[in-house]
Amino acid sequence: MTQPTLPTPATQATAAASPKPIRKVVIAGGGTAGWMAAAALGRTLGKRLEICLVESDEIGTVGVGEATIPTLLTFHQLLGIQEQAFMSATQATFKLGIQFESWRQVQEDYIHSFGLTGKDHWTAGFQHFWRKGRERGLAGDYGDYCLELRAAQESKFAHRPSSGPQTPLNYAFHLDATRYARFLRSFSEGFGVKRREGKISAVHQDPHSGHISALQLTDGSRLEGDLFIDCTGFRGLLIGETLGVPCEDWSHWLFCDRALAVQTTSTGEPVPFTRSMAHGAGWQWRIPLQHRVGNGLVWSSRFMSDDEAQQTLQGRISGEVLTPLRPISFEPCQREKTWVGNCVALGLASGFLEPLESTSIHLIQRGIVRLLQMFPNEGISPSDVAEYNAQSRDEIEHIRDFIILHYKVTQRADTPFWQACRDMSIPPSLQHRIELFQETGRVFRKGNELFAENSWIQVMLGQGLWPRQHHPSADLMGDEELSHFLGQIREGVEAALEHLPSHQSYVKRFCPAMAP
Repeated sequence: MTQPTLPTPATQATAAASPKPIRKVVIAGGGTAGWMAAAALGRTLGKRLEICLVESDEIGTVGVGEATIPTLLTFHQLLGIQEQAFMSATQATFKLGIQFESWRQVQEDYIHSFGLTGKDHWTAGFQHFWRKGRERGLAGDYGDYCLELRAAQESKFAHRPSSGPQTPLNYAFHLDATRYARFLRSFSEGFGVKRREGKISAVHQDPHSGHISALQLTDGSRLEGDLFIDCTGFRGLLIGETLGVPCEDWSHWLFCDRALAVQTTSTGEPVPFTRSMAHGAGWQWRIPLQHRVGNGLVWSSRFMSDDEAQQTLQGRISGEVLTPLRPISFEPCQREKTWVGNCVALGLASGFLEPLESTSIHLIQRGIVRLLQMFPNEGISPSDVAEYNAQSRDEIEHIRDFIILHYKVTQRADTPFWQACRDMSIPPSLQHRIELFQETGRVFRKGNELFAENSWIQVMLGQGLWPRQHHPSADLMGDEELSHFLGQIREGVEAALEHLPSHQSYVKRFCPAMAP
């Protein structure tokens, strides 16, 4: 008798939607991604769902994402997380932007800040009036018209009221990723999330639909569920190894594929910005926390050996080394789909972009929020799955383009790595943005893209891209009027800056670090 042929895992997982209601969610893996998912699901749906997270103390986490972007504030507000408690528990500091050092040229720096620069006119952005002012010798640096950027330069910070004539500073955090996962675990357990210690030895699938039915642990026990969230890191145990969803390789645009991470003692007061320091074959990060500094080197194995990278990092760090050098190999890529069947991949399991613009935690957060917005209460809908994957794809490609911009638009040609970056072909979507700004000074934002106009302007100007023209609205101002317009903005920034305390003194007063 001929045995029926079972579909492959990949085709099984795309089978028709299951009508089975979602009542039990199993999160495979902890770390930042797993516990963020647990916290959000527990806080919003914990009263009607059984939520279990399985992780092993024996398996380390990559711990990426110690620098964040302002969207994390929204995530915390949605969950009701108290900022002082979070910052004290994670020994966090404030972050107003990223300082890019030697990216345009060796020993030339600029800051990509989180703030708005100047004041736009309804016909044209501030950059057009600023460019006209530079032409006439009436304008300072572009960053002089942004409070967040100037506060970063002066190492100042304070919360400002959200009402009245003052506007609040737009900020994010530097945090200890291990402590953050621990903090979120405690928060999640308060909403009924159960943690299961153990290693996953097998993933079981329904023979008809291909959906995941259970995780088997090394002790022989099984964790059954209706919806599974893959937070197993680069391995992608569920989405990749089990369901067979491949990754789209982006290494022809993003050459870096190695990293070394190490923690050191602080040698000075923490500054309210991340440092990104370019070197001959990549870049180095420096992230200041209250109790230590996070350091790392990112490089391309095509242009630098592992031994050279280790020597480079050791020669560029300061302070006492607290941890062994931790090597990380990665491939810049994105899963072709991040929701397949009853499995949703978050964090490194869904793909990886180097943390140049601190987007790792943001992408986890967006995946969680998107899942909650499309939560399959009474059964998984193919339309929801398709929409989830489409939105995920659009978002990651936008961020990918923004990161490629830093490498492509550079005046450096001093090493083979930087020459290759300048010479590489780039996605048409990015090519259009570059050409539009270079020709007209205009930028645009589509839909809910993460990086708004001012981010693109700051990085393109910082990397040395100068627009050939400005909007005719700027020509309607005479020298005196334009000088007054620019001067008022600059004076307002400096007046606000004068009243801000130092970042260090504010952190000590607002959120002193808790003991380990």
